Amino acid sequence: MNAIKTLLCMALLLAAARPAAAQAAGAGETEFNAGLQHLRDSRPEQALVAFKKAVKEDSKNPYFYKGLGQAYLGLGKFGDAVTALRKALEINPYYVDARNDLGTALVLAGKVDEGKRELSSALNDPMNPAPEVTARNLGQAYFDEKNYAEAASWFRTSIRRNKAYGEAYVRLADSLVLLGQLDEAILHLEAAAKELPDSLQVTLALGEAYYQAGRFSEARQRLEAVAGKDPVSRPGRRAAALLKGFPK
Repeated sequence: MNAIKTLLCMALLLAAARPAAAQAAGAGETEFNAGLQHLRDSRPEQALVAFKKAVKEDSKNPYFYKGLGQAYLGLGKFGDAVTALRKALEINPYYVDARNDLGTALVLAGKVDEGKRELSSALNDPMNPAPEVTARNLGQAYFDEKNYAEAASWFRTSIRRNKAYGEAYVRLADSLVLLGQLDEAILHLEAAAKELPDSLQVTLALGEAYYQAGRFSEARQRLEAVAGKDPVSRPGRRAAALLKGFPK
């Protein structure tokens, strides 16, 4: 379930970032922009209302349907999300960001093979605005199937597309640990920590990996850094919980 939530989170991050740049024009623009803000603020119910109003005003705008699909994703209504995103692509077959989201929606709806095909198509499109996210989502689909070797391959692809994408490093490390390659996982996380020294997610993952390897002094250093920097965040709370279990 946590993996599914992570996959959905990445889709919603794309949703909040990309359509706004499209400068959707015409009737419904106000509702569209309101829907985007609701998505950014984690209010999918309000976003759904706004995007439905936008679509009612202009049923030929692919951005409005993409927003609608993202609102449905946020509410866990994956079938409805697929329908809305297919409509966006029907209006504009070259809307690669919608194709990436469609692939994500299909995977979450249980149509994994179909979702993988859509994600692969999006990844190979030179107009893809975030190929690292597409590759990461493909990796997650294989990870959920417990095909950790294939998942690791896609997470590596994601890193090659964007060396500053911390999520891909963490998911690669997770895959390698499950493949019995803890030392290699640590090497990748150490590289990530150098690339992204301010990432709590990466620092936490490295601390956990050190802990698993019995490198308690190094683990404590990383985990204390996370817990001290933002104690109320999810990484901060996780780091604090791990520190309580350290050997005396």
